[in-house]
Amino acid sequence: MMIKVLKPGFLTTVQDLGRTGYQKDGFIVSGAMDSFSLRVGNILVGNSEKEAGLEITLQGPVLSVEEDTIIAITGGDLSPTIENEVLPMWRPVYVKKGSVIEWGSAKSGCRAYLTVAGGVDVPKVMGSKSTYLRAAIGGFEGRQLKKGDILLTEKMIDYSLLPVFDKVHRAYSTVSWQAQYPHHFSQLGTKKVRVLPGMHYSQFTKKSLDAFFHESFQVNTQSDRMGYRLSGSLLERRQKDEILSEAVTLGTIQVPADGNPVILLADRQTTGGYPRIGQVAATDISVVAQTKPGEYLTFEEISWEEAELLYFEEQRDINAIKHGMYCK
Repeated sequence: MMIKVLKPGFLTTVQDLGRTGYQKDGFIVSGAMDSFSLRVGNILVGNSEKEAGLEITLQGPVLSVEEDTIIAITGGDLSPTIENEVLPMWRPVYVKKGSVIEWGSAKSGCRAYLTVAGGVDVPKVMGSKSTYLRAAIGGFEGRQLKKGDILLTEKMIDYSLLPVFDKVHRAYSTVSWQAQYPHHFSQLGTKKVRVLPGMHYSQFTKKSLDAFFHESFQVNTQSDRMGYRLSGSLLERRQKDEILSEAVTLGTIQVPADGNPVILLADRQTTGGYPRIGQVAATDISVVAQTKPGEYLTFEEISWEEAELLYFEEQRDINAIKHGMYCK
C-alpha cells in the first residue's frame, strides 16, 4: 500500500515505541511522545503494538491514499477529514483508493497518530523505525516528511482480526463504536500531571516545593521532543553544590540553574547533571505530550504504589481494547 505526501504539515515523522537497549552506549530512545495513543492505534488496525505509525504535531499533513487500506487516528484531535468529511477517531477506518486525508486546527491536544494496517515500511536502525531528527537516523530517511514523499506499508498480519465495517461513506467505511481513551484527550485548560519525588526532592527549599505543587507552570515555546521547558515560580535548592551526572529517563523533571523545570521526553539525553525534583508517572506522559506550548500544567504528588496502580490500570484498559477488537 502507498501513501503520498501532498503537504507535510508542521512536523510529521515516523515513530514506533523507541530504540531500546542502547542508552548505555549513548544512543537515545526516541519513539512516540504519546505511546498510549500509538499502541491503541496499532491495535485498532491489527498491528503489533510496537509497529511504526506517523506522529503528527500541531498542524497535520495532506495525504493521498493510493490503494485501499485500513487506518486509525488516535491522540489529540487535530480535526482530521477525508474528502471534506469528518474522519472518526479512535476506531478502525477502511479508506478507499484515491481518498485524501487532511487535518485542520487543533481542537484538543497537539499530537495525533496515524496507524496503517501492516505498519509503515521503513528500515529499522538498531531495532527501531523511530526517527531521531538530531542524528538523522531512523524513520523516513532520518527526517520529517516533506512534499512528494511516498510511504509504503508492510503486509497486514491478519485481516480476520478486524471487525465488520457497518458505516459506509463516500470515501471510507467505519464502525459504530470507538476505543475508550483517557479524559485528558478532550480536556481543555490547565492539565494536572501526577509526579513522584525525584532523587533531589529533599534538597529543594520548602517555598520551592510549595510552588511546585500549588502553582501552575507554562509550557515554553522552546519546548520540543527532547524536553518541555516550563516557566513559572523559580525553584531553588538549599545547597548550591554540583551533582554528578546520572542516568535520566522518560518524564524526569530536572531543574537547571535558572530555576525553571524541564520535563525530559522522547528524544531526551541519556544522562543529566541537573537536580531532579520529580518524576512524571508513566501514565501521565501522554498528558504532557498532548500539552501545547503556551498551555499550563500543574503537578500533584503521588506515591510509588499509586503510580504502579495507575500503570496497571492503563495496561488493563489496553488489554480490554484488544479483547473488544478480537473477541466480537
